[in-house]
Amino acid sequence: MSSSLFRRLLRRPLVAAVPVVLLIGACGPTDPEASEQKRSSAPATELDRFYQQDLAFGSCDGYATTTADEKLFAAPGLQCARLKVPLDYAAPRGGTARLAVLRVPARGTSKGPLVLNSGGPGGTGQNFAAQTGVALAKSPVTENFDLIGFDPRGVGATEPSIHCFDDTDRLAGDVRTEFVLTAGTFSEKDTARLVDRCARGSGGEKTLGTVSTRDTVRDMDVLRSALGGGKLNFLGQSYGTRIGALYAEKYPQHVRAMVLDGAVDPHLGGERRLSQYAGFQRSFDEMAAACSEDAKCPLGTDPEEATETFNRIARPLLDEPLAYGRGMKFTYNNLIDSVIAGLYYKAVWPKITKGIADVRKGDPQQLLAISQAFSGEGPDGGGGNFSEANYAITCMDEVRMTPGQAVEMREQTYRSAPFVDPGTGTAGARDACEFWPVGPKTAYPFPDRVGGLPTTLTISITGDPSTPHQAGVNLAKTLGGSLLTVQGEQHTIASAGTSACVNRAVADYLVDLRVSAKARCTL
Repeated sequence: MSSSLFRRLLRRPLVAAVPVVLLIGACGPTDPEASEQKRSSAPATELDRFYQQDLAFGSCDGYATTTADEKLFAAPGLQCARLKVPLDYAAPRGGTARLAVLRVPARGTSKGPLVLNSGGPGGTGQNFAAQTGVALAKSPVTENFDLIGFDPRGVGATEPSIHCFDDTDRLAGDVRTEFVLTAGTFSEKDTARLVDRCARGSGGEKTLGTVSTRDTVRDMDVLRSALGGGKLNFLGQSYGTRIGALYAEKYPQHVRAMVLDGAVDPHLGGERRLSQYAGFQRSFDEMAAACSEDAKCPLGTDPEEATETFNRIARPLLDEPLAYGRGMKFTYNNLIDSVIAGLYYKAVWPKITKGIADVRKGDPQQLLAISQAFSGEGPDGGGGNFSEANYAITCMDEVRMTPGQAVEMREQTYRSAPFVDPGTGTAGARDACEFWPVGPKTAYPFPDRVGGLPTTLTISITGDPSTPHQAGVNLAKTLGGSLLTVQGEQHTIASAGTSACVNRAVADYLVDLRVSAKARCTL
């Protein structure tokens, strides 16, 4: 989750939304990049038309996919363009994708572009650049760099984009894309139907096979060239650190500076999910302890009993969802998704506990507002495609599980985070990607050491519920870079503009490539 989405959490009015799937990157045991290069007989010159294109920046009209972004992109000075990239790098003479790119020009003399990624997968880079321009309006970063945000393959305004659901599906609440870590029983027919719906809504099965992170990394190098061909300056958060790390591995000679904030562990596979949910449980417990000081806390005044109390409030929604909006339903899974979305930031915890109290009274609006702020989707579930793009990118990035492995993963998840346990057992879990028409281009294992890089800056928060502090330690070591440890309770900080200590460290690094070996900040 990006800091721009956090700012939405704090500012959004209480309106309805649909839940999102919480996946922060994926891991796998193979590296298909080398085999792809062997399959392709295309000489490098066939990519020249992409690398040598000039971006025609102009109005941002038509680049927004949500009402909120329409207003945001109308700000003075913002510029947008389309970047053409091959749908398939092994066949560059075939079809193309058109990536949506937004630029926030530097306030002073530009040292060049700073490319941004907000995370997800599924987060829109255009929104992230526009929001970061506001949050860092007085920073040396915005004075010295043009902020560049692009919607990755399948995301937001990029064409083609991933769409699996229509208004009828949303009204019916039939919008789940995760069949392992949530409640419910799913069959082969269910997973096959979901993949078919995504193919039909996204331009066919071929599109589904083109949205891997490894392809996005190659797109980012085309973008670097189209922006002037200089070395890359990059700021990636959460899943964006995975994009940055893979770019550093493939194109180390093209890197000038990288800020990697809220790092995905480069060495973990599927067990990454378990450490993530253990982090959510830890944050839930911390939230419950803070809430317990209030006699009216809906989780009770004994933190030791908070998980059990929450389960008693949540589980009735399995059989009796709450109605809202145009005949929509707030389900058990909606509740869990909303609570987890809010756990990313300590400042949002009071909104979660108020929302839980409201749910006891039959009102889901507070928690729906948290979910909407996280996903960027509208009151009726429309507008953005965060969860659908998240699903598709994950399918292309992650090793597929057998039904047995999916059930085991669900069991381990409930043990790691008992507050998400619906109490209905673990049967019926499935990997939603099992019928994906193309095999994954998995991204791990990652090398123990990436050579040929300049110094990178990894930022890791001690109380990060989604990407644990140790993950940042591991990534900094893998890249041979510097680590900034931040004492606090939230996920990502570099683009928020709320910590003078972090702001200074990031600006010193990006502008002058200066880092401190003993850097540490406190939120």
